[in-house]
Amino acid sequence: MSEFDDATRVSADGAGAIADGWDINGNANGGYLLALAASHLRAVSGRPDPFSVTGHYLAPGTPGAVQIEANVVKAGRRFSTVAGQMHRDGKPIVQVLGTFGDLAEANDEFTHTDGGPPEIPPMDQCVLRSPVQGVATVALNARLNVRLRPGDESFMRGERKGDAEMAGWFSFADGRPVDPLALLLVCDAFPPAVFHIDLPPGWVPTLEYTVHVRGVPAPGPVRCVFRTHFVQGGFFNEDGEVWDSQDRLVAQSRQLGLTPLG
Repeated sequence: MSEFDDATRVSADGAGAIADGWDINGNANGGYLLALAASHLRAVSGRPDPFSVTGHYLAPGTPGAVQIEANVVKAGRRFSTVAGQMHRDGKPIVQVLGTFGDLAEANDEFTHTDGGPPEIPPMDQCVLRSPVQGVATVALNARLNVRLRPGDESFMRGERKGDAEMAGWFSFADGRPVDPLALLLVCDAFPPAVFHIDLPPGWVPTLEYTVHVRGVPAPGPVRCVFRTHFVQGGFFNEDGEVWDSQDRLVAQSRQLGLTPLG
């Protein structure tokens, strides 16, 4: 069993735990929390794959036991929609809604793609994201192999590119394949794209995070790109794309976050 599988294991009655080491400065990564909750919602749905999962973040998650409640909203011929909530010591942490089905039944008869994978140098020419980044401790990075496109790491030196875009490669440090559940983590594993525009540095809390899974990734690392188009009223959006080794789009994401809090 891989570290990710172990960290997202939930019993049939919804008992699980936020594992240590999947955090940033002590607070669990939002993508990891969504994957942990979705692992139970998926089991309750009786379907093998997440298609669309949305999380609303109500409180930070710290390591320890959690309880995940889930109920089927609708079970149809192709999809089941499940609502759930993760609790820690009786306090709600994440509210989740997910639609689950079987990606093996996806119909590729009609396709239209306006765009393609981001242009990124080979993985060994990209910059490994370290668990220690200035004053921040990103323990999550010890379990991942996230490599940023050269130049995208400049925010760690206090240098901003001026365009809110972050790209690079993702794989698990222990070699676990990237599957549909893992894509919920992948889409939140990179530094926020807003780190490259003229905003003060600091924590960027996520209010809402949605991942659309578009396919089962082919073997190998995936390429990712995240862009912020609008910062307004103390909020920002971040739109993400994940592409597999066969240049297929396998996930899209969108986050609504707060501008950095010092």
